[in-house]
Amino acid sequence: MTSGHPLAGVYAAAVTPLRPDSSLDLDSVPVLSRFLARRGCHGILLFGTTGEGPSFSPAERETMMRAACAARAALPGLRLLAGTGTPSLSETIDLTRLAFDLGFDGALAVPPYYFRSATDNGLFLWFSELIQKAVPADGYLLGYHFPRVAGIGFSMELLARLKDAFPLQFAGIKDSSHDAGLARDLGKKFGADLVVLNGTDSYLQLAMQNHAAGCITAPANILSPGLREIWDRMNEGKDATEVQARVKKQRDILEKYPPFPPTLKALLHRLHGLPRWSVKPPLESMSEELEEQVVQEFERVETRD
Repeated sequence: MTSGHPLAGVYAAAVTPLRPDSSLDLDSVPVLSRFLARRGCHGILLFGTTGEGPSFSPAERETMMRAACAARAALPGLRLLAGTGTPSLSETIDLTRLAFDLGFDGALAVPPYYFRSATDNGLFLWFSELIQKAVPADGYLLGYHFPRVAGIGFSMELLARLKDAFPLQFAGIKDSSHDAGLARDLGKKFGADLVVLNGTDSYLQLAMQNHAAGCITAPANILSPGLREIWDRMNEGKDATEVQARVKKQRDILEKYPPFPPTLKALLHRLHGLPRWSVKPPLESMSEELEEQVVQEFERVETRD
């Protein structure tokens, strides 16, 4: 259950603070970073799915990455991961190299999702070139396994081949398959050798029982205290069942209000007083009716628990 890897821990797949005109709200980056750090996150992932990553240009990503590094200077120990994957290998190489040049702790790359019929060998060649050209010898790359959205993911065979070829640099994966069976299979095949950061709050306990090193989740933007408690308990050899049940109830509420970015931004504002950040089209902000509904549901669960 315990992982000594430098990337082990609880990460928020952070929302991206945006102004009403869809521009980056850079003044809010330190605010969000402090909020997440103080609520138990070991680190933050920028530009994942929840961070609306594919909606931003390389220039926008660089601006945000630099702002996050500046904010991190006041939060010693907070780790930063950057979502750098795009369908373009050359663009992904540039963004990944930038992340490491800026001092990020790791990068997360989704497979080139436009090419959904790519073979395992083709994906191996793609990731091999990415690692050789952009990941330093002591750097960590995570694959982003989210086939339901990306349309393409990592087979067990591909993971084994990448791990064999790049035992240090290819650290592991963020598993957003929402498949508890896969969590068990990954643990059975790789043990703790592959860093698995689970993407499903509902079964973090189960994933860690199967050697997962922690999690990167969207709901960690608001559920990080519970997730951190699960992580701490599992690493201390204590039972986390009660905390996991509470986190699952909260995750189940969020699942009723997709997509996550506008829902989480509404809850961060209503429940925690953070600025009311916008989302970038084609996403839309929540209606007032839905916002009130999800806030009330969350408050009822917190009151009962």
